[in-house]
Amino acid sequence: MATPPPLLRLHPHRILPRLRRFTSGRLLLRLHPKSLYATASTSQAAPTPPPQPPPHGPSLRRGRPTTGHPPEAPLSFSRTFDLAALRVPAAACASLERRLRGHLLNWPRVRNIARLPNDDGDGLISLPTSPRSSSALPPTAVARREKLAREFNARGFVEFPILAKMSRPAGRTRRETKGRAAGGKETKYEKDKVYVVEVLEQGGEDDEDEWKGLVGGEGFGKGAWRGEPTRLLLLDEGHAKRRVDELPEAVKVVLEHEANQGGPFAYELVQCQLTLFYDYWPMNEVLEALLPEGIIIPAGFETVGHIAHLNLRDEHLPYKTLIAHVIFEYIMVVLDKNKPKIQTVVNKIDAIQNDYRTMQLEILAGHDSLVTTVIESGLRFQVDLATVYWNSRLSTERQRLVNNIFQNSDVVCDVFSGVGPIAISAAKKVKYVYANDLNPAAVEYLEQNIVLNKLERKIEVFNMDARRFVNAMYSSQHVHPVTQVVMNLPKDAAEFLDVFRGILRNRQTGHIAMPKIHVYGFSKAEDPEYDFHERINLALCDSVTGVEMHRVRLVAPGKWMLCASFTLPESVASAKANYITC
Repeated sequence: MATPPPLLRLHPHRILPRLRRFTSGRLLLRLHPKSLYATASTSQAAPTPPPQPPPHGPSLRRGRPTTGHPPEAPLSFSRTFDLAALRVPAAACASLERRLRGHLLNWPRVRNIARLPNDDGDGLISLPTSPRSSSALPPTAVARREKLAREFNARGFVEFPILAKMSRPAGRTRRETKGRAAGGKETKYEKDKVYVVEVLEQGGEDDEDEWKGLVGGEGFGKGAWRGEPTRLLLLDEGHAKRRVDELPEAVKVVLEHEANQGGPFAYELVQCQLTLFYDYWPMNEVLEALLPEGIIIPAGFETVGHIAHLNLRDEHLPYKTLIAHVIFEYIMVVLDKNKPKIQTVVNKIDAIQNDYRTMQLEILAGHDSLVTTVIESGLRFQVDLATVYWNSRLSTERQRLVNNIFQNSDVVCDVFSGVGPIAISAAKKVKYVYANDLNPAAVEYLEQNIVLNKLERKIEVFNMDARRFVNAMYSSQHVHPVTQVVMNLPKDAAEFLDVFRGILRNRQTGHIAMPKIHVYGFSKAEDPEYDFHERINLALCDSVTGVEMHRVRLVAPGKWMLCASFTLPESVASAKANYITC
């Protein structure tokens, strides 16, 4: 039996003297001796440790989770964190918040100033310096209760504001109480809540007094609750479960300075619990908690009406069996975090490989129908993703053409119109539009969208091949002279440019203004503009000058979608050779 190869030992004292020398770049490399031992066998490699939660800040891997709920329930994503807070008068809260900003809580979407429920008239004020005599208050709780019942009147609401609140609850509280009495169900988790701050009850020797919580501590303990409202200044989580004497000196100096300004001022250090609900967490963090460890989290999705379109990358395919048991939870997260707009979630299972540019989609959750209505720039488009093509990420590019390039007197020819996002948007501005598409289903939805947006008099629809359509536009005597041509078919549009070679060679009329062509294409070259320009020259059999290149978007790593805009050269349009031969 072969013996395992010996460990390769590197002595650190022979290496460190050279590595610790300072160089001109001021680089200091520190090595630990334990990291310099290597083994020749890779089969005994230690497993990768699980990712550790961040030491500070909100995270689903920190805090105390809510127990007793299914994994997909919203309450299962609630996390509770222990914090300390300073309860101060509301009038001094703004100035203290500015001066204590470096010591206050700094979490996204969580305000460092909290307000307790029903705290609109009780404040913490300092007690008189001279202690009350023993005869000022009855000795027992029963005697105090009898004295209170005997002397309590209208002025008693001033002396005991908490009793006033109990006697006269707010209108909102009465409505909520009435709703619960009528059979309404009250739950801790509410959809509109992102977080909640709760003050823990403070223990102490005076807590045995049954009247302390009722009258607000008047005459008991260190403070009196009456007069002005109070606020909570949430301290940084590093100050949780600390006493007043353990606070940083900077905090003590600020509080002492505020107390010496004159006037009544007091503060109280209280312990709080901050609970972050499901709506607080971003979608990618919720997915990270649902999917198995090591799975790459999908970056996002495209929204088409009420449909969320996912593009799961190739890296997910080897883990199909692992994510099968969590795919339902994953989709429910997407649905629930974007209600009520998202009703269907689909995934593209194959690339676009047909002339109609339709995608093969699988419905992962929600309704089975792929027919939806998209609202873009105030226009409505009916789309069936099973039979037509739509890309919401090109809305900015479409508006660039309409707002910055097209003029009111233009006549636009949309060679690959689809359901009409460019044609209908342009028809709201330009003189006339000719729209064409090879897909009969797209043409049907194009006609519906024209009627839906009341533009029947400004758009003429065609259903034919792109080359045949362009020839028909320039051979007919009954069309408006075309000034703008849009060819938005990035995969093959450059190959159709040859139809413009010799397009006017048989025209008998006088001078015709050359149209401006906007052709789209993809490029993976290092210089995508130069590569796309060369393909245009090759298609037109000429060297086209004055080409304006615009990068639309990065569709994949190293793959750009570009738009080339140029005026059709008259030498190309009147050439004797047609689009078949150069």
